[in-house]
Amino acid sequence: MPLINQPDFADELLAEFAARRTERVDTPVIQPAEPFLDIAGEDLRRRIFMTESETGASLCLRPEFTIPVCLRHIETATGTPKRYSYLGEVFRQRRDGSNEFYQAGIEDLGDINISSADARAISDATAVLGRLLPGRRLSVTLGDQAVFEAVVQALGLPLGWQKRLIHAFGNMVHLEALLSSLVSPQFVTGLDDDVARLVGRDDEAALVAHIENTMQVTGYSSNASRSPQEIARRLKEKLILSETRLDDAAFRVLEQFLSLRVPLFNASATLSGFADGAGLKLGNALSRFDGRVAALANAGIDLSIVEYRAAFGRPLDYYTGLVFEVGVDGSDAVLAGGGRFDRLLTFLGAKDRIPAVGFSLWLDRIETARAAP
Repeated sequence: MPLINQPDFADELLAEFAARRTERVDTPVIQPAEPFLDIAGEDLRRRIFMTESETGASLCLRPEFTIPVCLRHIETATGTPKRYSYLGEVFRQRRDGSNEFYQAGIEDLGDINISSADARAISDATAVLGRLLPGRRLSVTLGDQAVFEAVVQALGLPLGWQKRLIHAFGNMVHLEALLSSLVSPQFVTGLDDDVARLVGRDDEAALVAHIENTMQVTGYSSNASRSPQEIARRLKEKLILSETRLDDAAFRVLEQFLSLRVPLFNASATLSGFADGAGLKLGNALSRFDGRVAALANAGIDLSIVEYRAAFGRPLDYYTGLVFEVGVDGSDAVLAGGGRFDRLLTFLGAKDRIPAVGFSLWLDRIETARAAP
């Protein structure tokens, strides 16, 4: 039995989803916790409600719909392309103090025309909000994780640092802290003298043997934790990362990129100019970005309401390209948000790669916006 009432515009919303040829699905409120803990990201992990099954398996109250909808798609072996819609309660701690609220949305799975599918997600989100909030001017914030990844890769940083920076995309506080440590490296301290010597000598065989011997002497079982080989690799990676310094020129390039904030109709030219000025080859990432802008224009989206922010991301780790949020112009409330998650279904167990994009609507915030004068 729901603890809160669904909004009075729910039927209108479901009619909008049906008109877009989506299949409505529901998923159990109790979900396996592992996919959310492993894939969704730190921001969500800190705010979900955990429980256990009778066998001790970790479970949680459904904190969002994207992962459950994708799991259901895999379990039912449904072909693609496929468009799903949903409306139901989610449970997670929010900064405003609420723990339970309604979400609705569309997940678009399997369309290989990436630009067209991206444009459709934004078009659907803005059209639905336009129907629910007639006469209100909307604003869209758009980012692109793939462009950020291309910039980081083009700078030639070690793979470990690339992963750290990409993982932090969208969290400016974390990202700035990482960049600060790249500019002024903090060298690894506290290592045992023998371990430090072996790591510094780059003698992996001797390092593994030393770790294995230490584990045997202390009675520390490798079955309960990482193997000596994995520990050795992590120690070497940690040393390399700690000794890596981002030179001033590369740091200025990243700072310049992250400061980019322009109307979408100027974004392609701005990104091209940035790449040329910095001497970076961003290739396919810029081509896909340009294709999306063209698809949005062809879909009839008013590009003047869309702003591109290079530093903009969303606090879920499964996004791979487009990320966006929609609100009412002049308000800070996010009413809809979504993006592209092409790797998610493979992580969840799909045998084949399935491109995917979608968005969610926060119904309580929409209800508040509808009541506003």
